Amino acid sequence: MPLADHTLHDGRTLPAIGFGTYTLTGEDGVRAITGALEAGYRLLDTAVNYDNEREVGEAIRRADLPREELRVTSKLPGRHHAYDAAIRSTHESLERLGLDRLDLHLIHWPNPSQDQYVEAWRALVDLQAQGLVTSIGVSNFTEAHLTRIIAETGVTPVVNQIELHPWFPQAPLRAVHARLGILTESWSPLGKRNAPFDQPAVADAARAHGVSPGQVVLRWQVQLGNLPIPKSATPERQRANLDLDGFELSEDEMAAITALGRPDGRLFGGDPDVHEEQ
Repeated sequence: MPLADHTLHDGRTLPAIGFGTYTLTGEDGVRAITGALEAGYRLLDTAVNYDNEREVGEAIRRADLPREELRVTSKLPGRHHAYDAAIRSTHESLERLGLDRLDLHLIHWPNPSQDQYVEAWRALVDLQAQGLVTSIGVSNFTEAHLTRIIAETGVTPVVNQIELHPWFPQAPLRAVHARLGILTESWSPLGKRNAPFDQPAVADAARAHGVSPGQVVLRWQVQLGNLPIPKSATPERQRANLDLDGFELSEDEMAAITALGRPDGRLFGGDPDVHEEQ
C-alpha cells in the first residue's frame, strides 16, 4: 500500500518522502535530480545556498512532468532576512528555477544574533498572499523561535525542517510540532557518513525484514510521522529509498532505533541558537 501523503494545516499536501539536492550541481546534478523524478520522487528540496536552483529547474523541465504533481521547496538564506531582501530573494529563486511559484518556501536558519527572522517570516506571509509561494515554513527553528513568529504574526509554519536521524531523534521538538500542527521534515535523515547501519537496532531489523539498513532508518522516520528528504545520486539507492511500503517496524524495533539517540548527536555544530548562516 503506497505511503500516504501528509496534509498540512493550510490544506495543501506533501509526499511521504522527498528528495534532497544538497551538493547536486552541474550536469551530474541535473542528471541525478532528473533520475530521482523519473524514479518517482515528487518533492524536491533545494535552497539559495545550495547554489543549484538552476539545476533543479532544468531537471524539472527534462522530466516533463505535470507541474501540479510536483512540490518544489527552496529556502531563504540568512543574508536575505530583511523584508525587502526576502521578497527580492524569492523572486530571484523563482527566476533561477524557471517557475511561477514555489510550493514550499522556508527560512533556512533563524540566525538569532541577527534578529531578523520575524521580518523574514512576515515577508513569506506576504509572498503567500500574493500567490508566489503556496505554503510557508521554516528550517532549524527551536520552540522559542516558533513561538515568537507565531505570536508576532498569527501565522504558524506548516513545516519545520530540522536535523533528525537515529543519533538525534529530536523527541521534545517533535512534540512541540505535534502540539502546533507543524509537520516535521528531516534533513540528513540517515545520518550521512555517521549513518548507524552497523548498529544492532538497525542491522537486526534490516535482516528481519529483508531490506537494507537505509530502508529501515527511513521507515523509522515515516512511522514517527516525519517527512524525510534523503539524497542520493545513485539510481538504485534512489529507488530503494522510496521503496518503504512493503514492511513495517514493530514497536520494539522503533524503540530500539530511537534509543540510539544521544544529547551530542548532531552531525556538526548546527545548534540553531548559535549557528549563523550567510
